[in-house]
Amino acid sequence: MYIDIKPTAEKITNNITSRISNLDIQPKLVAVTYKPDDSTISYLKSQQKTSRKFNIKYEIFEAISPQNIFKLLNELSKDNTVHGIFLTHPLPDVNEIEALIQINPDKDVEGRHPYNLGMLAYGNEKFPPCTAEAIIKILEDITNITGKNAVIIGRSTAVGKPLALMLLRKDRSATVTICHTKTQNLENITKNSDIVIAAAGKANLITKNMVKKNSIVIDVGINVVNNKIVGDVSKDTSEIADVTPVPGGVGKITTLLLMEHVVKSVELMLKNSNK
Repeated sequence: MYIDIKPTAEKITNNITSRISNLDIQPKLVAVTYKPDDSTISYLKSQQKTSRKFNIKYEIFEAISPQNIFKLLNELSKDNTVHGIFLTHPLPDVNEIEALIQINPDKDVEGRHPYNLGMLAYGNEKFPPCTAEAIIKILEDITNITGKNAVIIGRSTAVGKPLALMLLRKDRSATVTICHTKTQNLENITKNSDIVIAAAGKANLITKNMVKKNSIVIDVGINVVNNKIVGDVSKDTSEIADVTPVPGGVGKITTLLLMEHVVKSVELMLKNSNK
C-alpha cells in the first residue's frame, strides 16, 4: 500500500507555525539561481508558495554570470536580514563546491555546505540535507529504524551519502548498504532489506519482484515519462510493500523541512545575539 505522509506533514507544519509565532522578526529565505531550467523554475515557484503559507519572506536572485553567483552568495551571507540561502543545482559552468563554500554555514538551510555535511559524521544534524532528513522523518513516524537492514540506491551528496550517515547514527543504528550503478545483483540485496530507499533517478528501477513482503520502500525519484511524473519505484511494488507516493511523498516533506530550517536559522541567530 502507499504510505500516508499527511501525519508527518501536519506535524512539521504545526511545529513551524508554532515556532514562527514566537519570533519577533519575519524569517527570510532567498534562492540564488543561474540559467535555471524548467524543473528548477517550477521548484522555485513551489518554494515561493510554501513560504507565503508560513509568512516567510521569499526572494529569488538570478545571477548574470558565474562570477556574479559568488558575489551574490557572499553578500547574502553577510546580510543580517537574510536567514536562509538556497542555491539551485545543477549550476552550468560553475564549480558547485566553490559556490557552496561562499554560503555562511548557519544560513545553509539546504544542508549542502561541506561543513554541515561533515558534521553528520559526528551525529550533528543542525542542517542536514532536506531530502535525506525527509526520509528519516517519514521512517521514524512509521517504524523503529534500530536494527533494520536498509539499502540506499544512489550515492549523491544530496541524498545517498548523508542519509547513510543519518541512518547509522547511534540512536537509529540501522545496518546500511549503499548501492550504485556498479552494484552487481541488486535484486539480491533489495530482497533482503527491511527498508529500500530508491534515489537513483531512474524510472521504475525497483519492481515488485525486487522487494520482500511488508518491507518499506521510500521513493525519492522524480522522473518524467509520457509527460507524467513517476518515481524510481514501479506501481505494482505497493501490492506487497509500503511505498511512499510520487508525487506528493518525500518531495512534500523536503520543502516543509527547508522552511523549518529557515526558522531554525533565525532562532540560532537570535540566540547568538543574546549571548
